[in-house]
Amino acid sequence: MLKSEKIVETVLTNLEPLIDDTNATIKYDPLPLIYANEQMMIQLFQNLIGNALRYHRETPEIQISVTKEDDEYIFSIKDNGIGINPNYLRRIFTIFQRLHSREEYEGTGIGLAISLIILQKHHGKIWAESELGKRTTFYFTIPDYDGFNYQNFF
Repeated sequence: MLKSEKIVETVLTNLEPLIDDTNATIKYDPLPLIYANEQMMIQLFQNLIGNALRYHRETPEIQISVTKEDDEYIFSIKDNGIGINPNYLRRIFTIFQRLHSREEYEGTGIGLAISLIILQKHHGKIWAESELGKRTTFYFTIPDYDGFNYQNFF
């Protein structure tokens, strides 16, 4: 079992230069213990938080929350960034699908595709809701396998 708060703290340490450069504010609610691969969860959170830090117009404000519904946790990472045209929300999880030129924003176009694969390996889902020019919220689920033996699962 992993402390998802510890994962977020690791990611915030990794992203500290970018957080400092953008004067970002990042808040998170108490987060649950989850059954997951630690390195994959670090990569997932780093991709999502990193995007929220990169794609902004004003000082980034990021809120990480979680709710529990039935047998899964639903995490949300909400930002006040540039938003995504709703017509492109399905496309953003396809590898090398960039919505902006490299001159506008750095990136390779693989982070969200990797995030999708990580969640598929964990039997979870990922999706986004956005308002162009205002905000994006990424949601993802992680099953709550209380008592499940994960020894050979990942």
